[in-house]
Amino acid sequence: MSDTVFIGVGNRFRRDDGAGPVVADRLAAAGMRAIEHAGDGAALVDILSTHRDATVIDATRSGKVPGTIVWIDAVHESLPHDLFNRSTHLFGLAEAVETLRLLGGLPERLVIAGIEGADFDMGQGLSEPVARAVDTIVGQIASAGGAR
Repeated sequence: MSDTVFIGVGNRFRRDDGAGPVVADRLAAAGMRAIEHAGDGAALVDILSTHRDATVIDATRSGKVPGTIVWIDAVHESLPHDLFNRSTHLFGLAEAVETLRLLGGLPERLVIAGIEGADFDMGQGLSEPVARAVDTIVGQIASAGGAR
């Protein structure tokens, strides 16, 4: 099992859905092990089950104020279903986490960071509140030495 990984989930060609990949880019540039992932749940199960410590960053669309950041300790609490259920995949992040929980295969530490998006239309570039949230998450992870 590998140690720490940061997984930026999303589609950078759907505006704010690209928040996770942008965080992954910035963490990788800072020397951390960070990967971009499209969000397919089966592949997420494979990645998460091979790491002891994982942080997943994904955009949310729950009606909260755009740019709102939600941190979830997924080892100790289930993911709110209304937060990560908008995936284009029928088996996405929430389903991957809960499947691993049922199988007893969660990483020792699994943190999910959700960033509430404003614009999920086709195109590139983050909305201003989401760009600020990305800065906040990258800063928090960097100041914690790669942990949150």
